[in-house]
Amino acid sequence: MQEVYDFLKKCGTYYLATVEGDQPRVRPFGTVDIFEGKLYIQTGKVKDVSKQIQQNPKVELCAFDGTKWLRVSGKLVRDDRVEAKAHMLENYPNLQAMYSATDANTEVLYFEKGTAVFYSFTEEPLTIVF
Repeated sequence: MQEVYDFLKKCGTYYLATVEGDQPRVRPFGTVDIFEGKLYIQTGKVKDVSKQIQQNPKVELCAFDGTKWLRVSGKLVRDDRVEAKAHMLENYPNLQAMYSATDANTEVLYFEKGTAVFYSFTEEPLTIVF
């Protein structure tokens, strides 16, 4: 999982796909964290993406570093603990102007049964299950 985290941090931006009814929705994200051995992302509960995840927690994200790309799929689970939110926000101080570990909007979610696959045009895919 560390390799997945490192790749996402290096890319800076990844794209998260959710479903709204029968319509796929994709948007850029940038938050990623490892907390208590789980891979987390962060958003706001008031956003459509949060509502879509709560309706259907199966998501996929994709990132590209110019040579290799990564796809991570799995189910996202909300973690409402202040400790999980605080850990994420400590790693993203620029978000602290918009989010707080104790507000009603901040949402952190972790991958349950995640599968990450690294791809390139020159190497065999590498799969990591976490």
